[in-house]
Amino acid sequence: MEHIRLPKVEGVRLLDRVSPRRSRVGTLYLTATHSIFVENETSHQTQSIMISTSGAATSSGCALLIHCKNFQVLQFILPRERECHDVHLSLQRLSQPESYAELYCFSYKPNVDEEERRQEWDFLELKDDYSRMGLPNALWKLSPANKHYKVSDTYPTDLYVPESATPPVIVGSAKFRSRGRFPTLSYYSKENYAAICRSSQPLSGFSARCLEDEQMLEAILKSNPRSDFMYVVDTRPKLNAIANRAAGKGYENEDNYSNIKFQFIGIENIHVMRNSQQKMLEVCELRSPSMSDFLEGLESSGWLKHIKAVLDAGIFIAKAVAEEGVSVLVHCSDGWDRTAQVCSVASVLLDPYYRTLRGLMVLIERDWISFGHKFSHRCYHLVGDPKEVSPVIDQFLECVWQLMEQFPCAFEFNERFLITIHSHIYSCQYGNFIGNNQRERQELGVCEKTHSLWSYLWTNREDYINPLYRPDHSQTQGLLRPSTAPYCFKFWRGLYNRFDRGIHPRQSVEDYLRTIQEETQQLEEQLASHKQVGQCSEFKLKVISHEK
Repeated sequence: MEHIRLPKVEGVRLLDRVSPRRSRVGTLYLTATHSIFVENETSHQTQSIMISTSGAATSSGCALLIHCKNFQVLQFILPRERECHDVHLSLQRLSQPESYAELYCFSYKPNVDEEERRQEWDFLELKDDYSRMGLPNALWKLSPANKHYKVSDTYPTDLYVPESATPPVIVGSAKFRSRGRFPTLSYYSKENYAAICRSSQPLSGFSARCLEDEQMLEAILKSNPRSDFMYVVDTRPKLNAIANRAAGKGYENEDNYSNIKFQFIGIENIHVMRNSQQKMLEVCELRSPSMSDFLEGLESSGWLKHIKAVLDAGIFIAKAVAEEGVSVLVHCSDGWDRTAQVCSVASVLLDPYYRTLRGLMVLIERDWISFGHKFSHRCYHLVGDPKEVSPVIDQFLECVWQLMEQFPCAFEFNERFLITIHSHIYSCQYGNFIGNNQRERQELGVCEKTHSLWSYLWTNREDYINPLYRPDHSQTQGLLRPSTAPYCFKFWRGLYNRFDRGIHPRQSVEDYLRTIQEETQQLEEQLASHKQVGQCSEFKLKVISHEK
């Protein structure tokens, strides 16, 4: 609260972005976690998660433009310049916390007792998912190598490695990999023994090699008795990987590793993705764009081209596992951005479980949270280097949405589920996405001091069910084979323009279907009730007739 210069401003106008002449007048309140606009009549809006603000004086007052991380853009007109200045500075400071203790999740206190709060964090157990995949088994084991984070401080403590991988091989491989992120299992197909493993780039430079790292990849190959080779997929453009060699890093030399096939994918780095999304959002925020302006702006941003690149990578890996029965090692530079995207997209394509509500939560918990995606840096949860910010998780969620558009019966969840997850990644209301890795969350006491989003989503799962989902549908079973032809990609207006009431209908097709479904259910219940009453009446008539 000490960062709030002005907690309340009256006579504030909230402009409609599509039709600025339509505005609402009310009072703007600032709290430590929310900005609240209360209209003078009866309605109100609440908004948290400010990312950038700016103030400019006009003849009718001082304008304050707020860009939110959930892609909402709000424009207020405050009566006096001094008030606008104070609100601007307050929001600027509140939107850039300097310590984890300032984040909303550490002060969020819903009406839940302590025992129930602890149970929230037990809702998902990654060991259950590995057990579902048939692990551990004769080929793969749970390794204690990273206990107390002694091998890699950004990896989780529980890691699955080939049965033949000895501790010296694991440690030696870790020393040869950036940030100690050695090859370890992400996904396993018990049907054909093929696996998706992940790591960071090797510290190979132009000629360095490591016997233990070569043995580690050989152990992964041997853990798949049905294949005599494995793929190593570098998700970076080849030029980027070559440039890393000059810094003593790089990629695997096929001459040093037995029976590997190396593949570059070509997904751009976090800086390119950040700039691309910003250009795309500028197009979204045009007040009344012409068709040519919108399409040209979307094309020049390159956003959908990058979404296609991530999907193409996931498709390559999924086909390698499902159709060729070949294991794959995936990495980028440090193995926590593009690697997370590609491994999780491949899992969604391969396994129908990850196309369910619970399954997608497990997948995000495993490939993003547990394996150390840098949420605090990429989502700018704390004030820091803006060059570390990048929409990596946004792109994964959009890839899932693009798949949902092609396979509307294959996913148990709806678009609202993805948007809710996206909103809470940035809201910091729950502790799941706080910190950059498991060790940081443990040191922060996230499980002891905050609440879990997964439990909340599951409690309200009826809101996120896709009415078109059919567990026995052909789309639902086995490998998804999407098309990545340009005409198959759509602009996700439900995420990027969902606050613009004047641009598209607020109710989606799914919502209409849900309403129809509920009405049909009510009619069926009424019909059943009438039938029951009719049967009772018929029985009474028979009894009366018999008595006569």
